[in-house]
Amino acid sequence: MVYLQLIWSYLKIGLFGFGGGYAMLSLIENEIVQHGGSPSWGISEQTFTDIVAISQMTPGPIGINSATYIGYVVPANAGFDSPWWGLLGSIVCTLAVVLPPFILVSYTSHFISRHRDSAIIKGVLSGLRPVVVGLIASAALLLMNHDNFGTTPLELTVSVLLCLVSFLIVRYTKIHPISVIIGAGFVGFLVYYVFM
Repeated sequence: MVYLQLIWSYLKIGLFGFGGGYAMLSLIENEIVQHGGSPSWGISEQTFTDIVAISQMTPGPIGINSATYIGYVVPANAGFDSPWWGLLGSIVCTLAVVLPPFILVSYTSHFISRHRDSAIIKGVLSGLRPVVVGLIASAALLLMNHDNFGTTPLELTVSVLLCLVSFLIVRYTKIHPISVIIGAGFVGFLVYYVFM
């Protein structure tokens, strides 16, 4: 039953997740964390935040990475102990989130390329742009929680400074983002587990 629930949830996410992975995060959080209050999924806000962090650091789109990760974790939380059940869940979720966009793009790309000069098509695409920006902003607000930034004023200050310094390094220097991620992880380890 849990696999059917995963398939249904990720088909919906894939079908309505316009704008890519970051725009999908609100929809993923709504489907996976809140999942009608079902405790069998076992994905808390803290776990979801960790999943987003891991999905951002691993190669590939964040929506597919998170689907693969959640597909692996949920069967174990539902009582399926073997890692093979997790592997099956990863495959099922990954295929379910990819299938609707694949079908839609395959079907509509020919239509859009034939009618790309149409005022209606241009209007629809122009209308989608601000919606995608809004969805990405919603994902950013979703991730601005105490799981990411801490609960005490000191944790909040350190987190905001670490975020700001990382942004400035990536934006204004030639340092590779992977080096910044590793460095920020090391600084975070020192600050939160050694000094606090």
